[in-house]
Amino acid sequence: MTQSHNKELMVVSGAATGIGAATAHELASMGFHVLAGVRTGEEADAIRADGVEPVTLDITVPQHIEALAQRIADDPEQRPLRTLVNNAGIEINAPVEVLPLELWREQFEVNLFGHIAVIKQLLPFLRHSRGRIVNISSVGGIAALPIFGAYAGTKFALEAASDALRREVKAQGIQVVVVQPGGVKTEMAAHSGDISLEFVDRMSPEHQRLYGNLVRSTVASNAAFLKRAVPAEKAGAKIAKVATKTRPRTRYTLGLDAAFIIPLARHLPDRLMDRTLSASQRSRRNTPAPQRGTGRS
Repeated sequence: MTQSHNKELMVVSGAATGIGAATAHELASMGFHVLAGVRTGEEADAIRADGVEPVTLDITVPQHIEALAQRIADDPEQRPLRTLVNNAGIEINAPVEVLPLELWREQFEVNLFGHIAVIKQLLPFLRHSRGRIVNISSVGGIAALPIFGAYAGTKFALEAASDALRREVKAQGIQVVVVQPGGVKTEMAAHSGDISLEFVDRMSPEHQRLYGNLVRSTVASNAAFLKRAVPAEKAGAKIAKVATKTRPRTRYTLGLDAAFIIPLARHLPDRLMDRTLSASQRSRRNTPAPQRGTGRS
């Protein structure tokens, strides 16, 4: 990275709250001009700050992506795009059999296809600047917990796409880096448990018999863990560092759980990993399932 940071642009999608907002503000504090993707005027007003320029960006809307590319091309100071941080995402967790197919598709549209659409549109700018793409994956992109099938599936796919892309654009001077967060204290993470419990209420009696206790215990385990998870501000600071590091690794974990689970998933046999994850969830399960109404990012 050059030292004239104010002459460089950064793009962060999903910047309204949580990790994205923290990353955008951290990059701005480092002197970059951040184009922060939000979906509403209220979100724009909340994120706007010195060095943080909100842009309307629903990554499933092609016109929004095209407008972002035009904003970069028409930058009044002709600043290069240094880094694209693909952070936008949604999380809707329920058993594979129970989660409606349209919600499987919605998560893939946002968590995978939307990012690919942004990458395809902005690659010419990154090629010109010899810039960087930072894809925010998850520990779920390596190890899938029960009821996380769809969300983890999107992250597994993002991991694979990132590997292919990294190998395709290396000769063009573009770096591709994956960040794999574990538990992070965000509104999305808190509200995902509410959504899962709502699915339990709507299940058929047979599905409640088969999956009700599993969903409730998984939500309770995750809620207990989130109380000591990484704050969004700390996660954003690490991602900003990854986005600007001169010689980054191809992957970074974020949080103790990711640092613990990911190496195990790569080396343990599947059935032993199943038992390890089950034991880990039981050890967390010291609090009741969360009350509904914790908000949503």
